[in-house]
Amino acid sequence: MNRIDLLLLLTALLFQGCSNKTMKAGGSAKQQVVSRRAEVLFLGHSSKHHNSYKYAPWLASAVFKQGINITYTDNITDLNSQNLAKYDALVIYANHDTIAQSQEEALKNFVEKGKGLVALHSASFCFRNSDWYLNAVGGRFKTHGEDKFTARSTGVNHPVMEAVKEFETWDETYVHEKLNKDKIVLMERVEGSRREPYTWVRNQGKGKVFYTAFGHNDSTWRNPNFLKLVGNGILWSLPSSIRDAVNAFQTPQGVYTEAKIPNYEKRNPEPKFQLPFNPAESQKLMQVPADFKIELFAAEPDKRYQRRRQSRHSRSYYDRVGEQRYSCRTF
Repeated sequence: MNRIDLLLLLTALLFQGCSNKTMKAGGSAKQQVVSRRAEVLFLGHSSKHHNSYKYAPWLASAVFKQGINITYTDNITDLNSQNLAKYDALVIYANHDTIAQSQEEALKNFVEKGKGLVALHSASFCFRNSDWYLNAVGGRFKTHGEDKFTARSTGVNHPVMEAVKEFETWDETYVHEKLNKDKIVLMERVEGSRREPYTWVRNQGKGKVFYTAFGHNDSTWRNPNFLKLVGNGILWSLPSSIRDAVNAFQTPQGVYTEAKIPNYEKRNPEPKFQLPFNPAESQKLMQVPADFKIELFAAEPDKRYQRRRQSRHSRSYYDRVGEQRYSCRTF
């Protein structure tokens, strides 16, 4: 190899090395954001008073298109470090009087190390044996009446209030006590000269906490502005890296055409035909447990099956989505 050839080779290697790094100000490599859904645990309870089992799916449907998966439980023992590690945020809508010390410690570490806490309505009366929880949520329910009212925005410019309109609803008129001064009030319930904080946000350690007193029954849970408010609260509470990943996640939208099928039910407008999603789009519209991963192993018209290695700790589940077949496994 002569001197010219050697020089060309070294130059090519230099440019290749430079092209493998994307630099930003300060000289550090810019990391590419890997899009994904947020995984959120919803802690409810077994009572039909504040019917969490009913309302959790309503919330899940509302936030799914925003890139958020909701997993429901009414088992308070799920507040443990191993289980919470699967999730990016925790929603609480329940009536749990007390919390065990180990559960409190797991929840404290979860939030203060950077994960989100979203407390809805009666969550401000949960875990009354925990001073840490009281301080983290920012206040405790004291008493309530019942009324149809509109909570007013305080005018604070905050991501939680983006595209949320003031809304009238029948709900319980919460009054709080032991309020933490370290919070930002976003909405107030005005009654005479009293301005009761009704929705607020705060930081707890490295984590973020969202609370709203709204949410007693169907009247509020059916309101799109309430669901938007809670969805925004979940997104805001996420760790910034997860929020970036969710914002980069593009939920596929269905494409519909005129359907050449009998309209026996005489629907108006007539039903349309949805065009099929490709495998990658279908995968984005599936939810599996937070510790599972979906892998495509066959699709039409390509019917070649990929061999998959199974460890003795893996479990396989199969689903059929159109003409695609998927494998789900734990890690």
